[in-house]
Amino acid sequence: MSQVGPQAVSSAAAMTRSHLKTVRIGDRLVGDGQRVLIVAEAGVNHDGSLDKALRLVDVAADVGADVVKFQMFRAAELATATADTAAYQKASGAPTQREMLARLELTDADFQRIVAQCRARSIGFLATPFSLPDVDRLAALEVQAIKIASTDLNNVPLLRRAADTGLPLIVSTGASLPEEIGAAVRRLRSWGAGDRLLLLHCISGYPAPLEAANLRAIATLRRKYRVPSGFSDHTESTEAAGWAVAVGACVLEKHFTLDRQARGPDHAMSLDPGQLAAYVATARAAEAALGSGTLGMSALEADVRAVARKSLVAAQSIPANTVFTAGLLTVKRPGGGIPPDQFDAVLGRHAAVDIAADTVLTWDLIR
Repeated sequence: MSQVGPQAVSSAAAMTRSHLKTVRIGDRLVGDGQRVLIVAEAGVNHDGSLDKALRLVDVAADVGADVVKFQMFRAAELATATADTAAYQKASGAPTQREMLARLELTDADFQRIVAQCRARSIGFLATPFSLPDVDRLAALEVQAIKIASTDLNNVPLLRRAADTGLPLIVSTGASLPEEIGAAVRRLRSWGAGDRLLLLHCISGYPAPLEAANLRAIATLRRKYRVPSGFSDHTESTEAAGWAVAVGACVLEKHFTLDRQARGPDHAMSLDPGQLAAYVATARAAEAALGSGTLGMSALEADVRAVARKSLVAAQSIPANTVFTAGLLTVKRPGGGIPPDQFDAVLGRHAAVDIAADTVLTWDLIR
């Protein structure tokens, strides 16, 4: 993902370095105080076609995603000959997983073309490996991170091989028990991958209804395991991008397709190009709205402050040398004079000159 430059949002400056949880992926940091990494999940929505895969890269780049992600597998290595398809995969028309997956394979040469297209379009490339040879194939492509699917959270050989690459690991946690997540984190830390680990909250429903999204789990992962966390989003919502950012997601992963009506396992639950554009825009708008989190007046508030704040004002005509009492003072707009929090400081002092009623008081009028 070296094509994606580091773009820290202003919140980075507001946080002490000791509190930041970040992982370096290529030339950018991902985590606290950093721009959200948006991963457009092409997955297998290329239907085994290199041409469609390259078009998916273009769509992801056009809508402003940071990364486009695919899946790398060999059907015979991923599923037995008799493994049944899941309910959502029945739309593919294949009687078994292996037959379905065989139609969706891309060759090593295909992936080289895809990586070249990503470089040409200045978008990062990411892929999910499903076997040990797949990890090695990805490493040969000089990727800068490895994505681990939820289904492999407890796949010790695959996790170990991925950890051994020395690359950052983005690990999804869908359909996992809490103890399985904890065990995976402990294993990865024991293999030296703890400081390059990111966890993605995920609901393995295709699609996942909004009421099942459980977005607060994003913050729970970050807090419990002290790693950057994000959201692998299987909802059909574009608004979920903003909600996830608001609860602290530093990575968003979202399926997209060229055609939601196409025949295949993931098309129906994916976003079309226009929806993906809206998803990215929503995430960026939420990111901007969150701001730095620092307290204080912003520059755009200065005009409103000047006219809406109040000052101490003469409640009546006040001759020179008059001692100020509470009855001689009132509080009115605009600001710019002696602020109302100095009310008590004015009491007992003297008028330096004659002061007309309704005059905004300033310190040069008082001695």
